[in-house]
Amino acid sequence: MPTAVLTDHERTAVQAYLRLLHTVRAAFDGPPEGAPPALVPPSVLAEAETALTRAGLAGNEEEFFRMLGEWCPSAG
Repeated sequence: MPTAVLTDHERTAVQAYLRLLHTVRAAFDGPPEGAPPALVPPSVLAEAETALTRAGLAGNEEEFFRMLGEWCPSAG
């Protein structure tokens, strides 16, 4: 159960990171047979970067991953 209370910007950053993580995992899993290669869309990367910057977490990975681990332990 999460113990940290995140700000709206921090929550948005965590959610954007999780979407990025799921997108990258899907890309590594590969596309279905016959489909073109899956790439991480630039919009997903931009969303995560913008969210991290707005939350004041850009360049502060240690703090971000601490919050991520408290809020969503299965993401690590």
